[in-house]
Amino acid sequence: MQHPFAFGFLATALLASSTAIAEQAPAAGAAAAETKPAAEQSRYGKQKVVYHINADDPKAQTAGMANIQNHISAVGAENLELRVVMHGDGLSLLLYPDALASTKMKAANATDEMQARITNLKQQGVKFDICANTLKNRQVKLEDLYDASEADLVPSGVAELSRLQAMGYTYVKP
Repeated sequence: MQHPFAFGFLATALLASSTAIAEQAPAAGAAAAETKPAAEQSRYGKQKVVYHINADDPKAQTAGMANIQNHISAVGAENLELRVVMHGDGLSLLLYPDALASTKMKAANATDEMQARITNLKQQGVKFDICANTLKNRQVKLEDLYDASEADLVPSGVAELSRLQAMGYTYVKP
């Protein structure tokens, strides 16, 4: 059985606190809007992240690119060192569809839509690393890859993943 005094006291306390909160809400909301970037920066801070792409499913690759964009949006490009390491079937992300037949790859997903996503991410500072072993073993020419250059090559995709993790990069497998 509840005591009437306890219920009355509780109701009065709740009413008083909700009134105080309501009176402060506009000021608190304005302050929150002004400090949102700083609050986000303090929540996430500076980050070094490596995303691992080694599958050729175009839906999974599109979802991975969306994950990367969401990550950038949450943390801020200025607070993020983000690398995408591709090896094996993951190289299909950058492979032009017209080049597929001359390679040992199973898929080529560098459609116009994917190219636009990659360009947008690169413009925000994302670096795409390409496994040189995969190029050799799958007979892929560098010019058959969208927006790729010698500077994007790493000797081994899996070794690069390990190296980056040893350097403090957080590993993400979308």
